[in-house]
Amino acid sequence: MSRLDGRVVIVTGAARGIGRAFAARCAAEGARVVAADINASGARDAAEAIVAAGGEALAVRVDIARYESAEAMVQATLERFGRLDVLVNNAAMMADVARRPFDQIPDAEWDAMMAVNVRGTWNCCRAAVGPMRGQGSGSIVNVASDTILFGVPGLLHYVASKGAIAAMTRSLARELGIDGIRVNTLAPGFTETEAALAQEAGVAALRVQGRALQRMEVPEDLTGTLVYLASADSDFVTGQFIAVNGGYALH
Repeated sequence: MSRLDGRVVIVTGAARGIGRAFAARCAAEGARVVAADINASGARDAAEAIVAAGGEALAVRVDIARYESAEAMVQATLERFGRLDVLVNNAAMMADVARRPFDQIPDAEWDAMMAVNVRGTWNCCRAAVGPMRGQGSGSIVNVASDTILFGVPGLLHYVASKGAIAAMTRSLARELGIDGIRVNTLAPGFTETEAALAQEAGVAALRVQGRALQRMEVPEDLTGTLVYLASADSDFVTGQFIAVNGGYALH
């Protein structure tokens, strides 16, 4: 028996990189997966790959910055699979921003970062909590970043948004525990994805050198921790922050 048999999992940002690895691993563990992304064709590709491997999947286009879109994603999940057990808030904005001093970040870029990373996570949580409350159970995994443990110059808005997600997790865990819903934060380190390497190619070697485990992190390094947080193995774990970074920041 696989660890996620019978569970329905939404993964946002599933079109590529870490999100796509999350979706594939959840399906391999027996979950029925909703691959959600603002990139509709990428979401379809992720879902089709799961189906081709023998799993069950649904592709949904979602703009998490809009509550109505997050709500429609959850409704499509319920219409197809009848329940929602796990929400993985992985979608985020970073790849399209440049490093710059904090006092030179344009207002519009700050607002866009917060709209996607912070409000988007909040939107998905409030859209998902209804069916989870109805079932008396659920797991929400908010994907943050280990950058909040040590700070990164030039990316204040990104780091601040991920810090907000970690704080949101703790408050949500307190509010939703009475409903049997667990909420935890998974914080990746610098991970080898197309988007990350395009944005931060120059720091990859430095990150490897600073790790206790001195190799590049790949998306599959994160999937085991995600499955743990999504499964019954973590039924008494909530409000926690788990950094998966090879020991770059020890938390």
